[in-house]
Amino acid sequence: MKNIFLFAGLLLIGAYIISCKPQGTDPVAMGDVASVPVMTKEDSIKRGEYLSHIMGCNDCHTPKVMTEKGPALDMNRLLSGHPADEPLPAITDKKMIGPGQWVLFNLGQTSATGPWGTSFSANLTPDDTGLGAWTFENFEQAIRNGKFKGIDGSRMIMPPMPWQNYAAINDEDLANLWMYLKSIKPVKNVVPAYIPPGASM
Repeated sequence: MKNIFLFAGLLLIGAYIISCKPQGTDPVAMGDVASVPVMTKEDSIKRGEYLSHIMGCNDCHTPKVMTEKGPALDMNRLLSGHPADEPLPAITDKKMIGPGQWVLFNLGQTSATGPWGTSFSANLTPDDTGLGAWTFENFEQAIRNGKFKGIDGSRMIMPPMPWQNYAAINDEDLANLWMYLKSIKPVKNVVPAYIPPGASM
């Protein structure tokens, strides 16, 4: 009788061990990541370009030209920020921009005036007047923590830059966006400095 219980116990242990063996050939279940394609540099740049479009980078960072259908992107100045030589229109009634009032954009949407003052969209091209001297770490600090020029201890990036919306971007997409910005045509353009509220424009 002892032998029967011993045999039955061993049989149950064997059945349990066999049932724990992974079933099927699903590469994810089997931990086979070799089949996941590795992105080439060109793929990363294309992905970064795609991200720049869906994140709306052109909306504020690319100057516009007026067409018969309204403002259109000036592709000669792609992502070069507020043009240094473009004066702002006069604000005739400053009460319009106080708390609870209006936020004003210039025609090209490269400058915004509101309770925070007047801010200008940055030059995102790889020229020295843009991101040319930046490191990836500066870029990450700007996007994830909203630091001006990506420098720890600097002021915060001013509205309307929605860095809070982008802060959770995954590491791979942040690197792809960076690679794209470093690949575009450099445009020399020194963007005007931020104007605090109440300062003359």
